[in-house]
Amino acid sequence: MSEPQRKPFLYVVVCAAGIADDASRLIAAAQERNWDVGVIATPHALPFLDVPAIEARTGFQVRSAWRSPGDDRPLPPADAIVVAPATFNTVNKWAAGFADNLALAILCEAYGMDIPTAVLPYVNSALAAHPAYRRSLAELREMGVLMGSYEPHRPKAGGRADRFRWEEGLDLIAPFVSRAADAIPPRCGAS
Repeated sequence: MSEPQRKPFLYVVVCAAGIADDASRLIAAAQERNWDVGVIATPHALPFLDVPAIEARTGFQVRSAWRSPGDDRPLPPADAIVVAPATFNTVNKWAAGFADNLALAILCEAYGMDIPTAVLPYVNSALAAHPAYRRSLAELREMGVLMGSYEPHRPKAGGRADRFRWEEGLDLIAPFVSRAADAIPPRCGAS
């Protein structure tokens, strides 16, 4: 008797931006597309999130810090990652290879593990004009990171949450994950 096929597992990396509290829209959309989801928040993103609601929805602890040595891994391995909303700071640090928090370490490591990764930037036009940001986006594209299409908003105005396409991250990774879906073995001992 063969074991049942498992659902693919998506990491949603959430950064500290005004629309971060809407990350539940991405989680719900992913679950509707038959993903299991775990959320990794940058340390500054935690106050933007309804952590108990996210944990109830996903069944997994929201992560923002490394686990202690000897602790079990709280999330299954990722089959894909969507970074949304991605801030100026996270985009630049990620492209430069900084891993000074759990979210960045996971993103830096994903490159070496060939995990399909999509990024949905959320920055204002003044930050987007900075040469380091443009270089960082180019570097991430060169690394194979799939880019969302959000247009930067006016400084000090906040972006229009209704224009942020949360589901775009899922659309970007879908072709890469669907090819690998048949090869996803059941998890041994995962809970």
